[in-house]
Amino acid sequence: MKRSRWREHSFFMASRHLARSIAMQSLYEWDFNDRDTARLPAIMEKNIAEFGPGLEEIEFIHRIVVGVIEHHDAIDEIIAKAAPEWPIAQIAIVDRNILRVGLYELLYGNREEVPPKVAINEAIELAKNFGGDTSGKFVNGVLGTIYREIGEPGKDYPTREELAKKREEEAKHSEENKESGSAAAGREDRGPEKAKKHKVVSKGKKKKKGK
Repeated sequence: MKRSRWREHSFFMASRHLARSIAMQSLYEWDFNDRDTARLPAIMEKNIAEFGPGLEEIEFIHRIVVGVIEHHDAIDEIIAKAAPEWPIAQIAIVDRNILRVGLYELLYGNREEVPPKVAINEAIELAKNFGGDTSGKFVNGVLGTIYREIGEPGKDYPTREELAKKREEEAKHSEENKESGSAAAGREDRGPEKAKKHKVVSKGKKKKKGK
């Protein structure tokens, strides 16, 4: 890559990172203030003026924030399934909004514009910059789990309904295997009894023949 193009790319990535930071900050304030969606436009405007004056990625900020709000219930449900030991209300407010931003980009964003691994890496960087000591590792673990489930880039990404159906089918298949295993075990338990009976019958036949 030529130096001029590298500078442009670096500037673009830095602008996008700042835009994600502002989106996360806005979602943090929304979450902290009882999720009052009516206040979001004013919150975003304030944060853009304070942290990103002159930033060109305003539309990108709005897209993330509006997208997270729109898919909020689905996103939180997926986070809860990926981190069952951490109820969503117990996840630090910064971490859970970083997860929401990362998961929105991972599942609902333009994957040509923001590849899945870029979405994950950006979320990890946000966690390192704004979260606690273990936030980066936590965010990496949760998003990595979800990424492995939905597949590699280039594949068709399943919808939330398809993921739920897949889990249901896997659970049903697992239950069928257990039932098959129990039936097989029962047959094995009856095996010696059958063999003994067969031996007795054979013995009886031989005895009758001798008569």
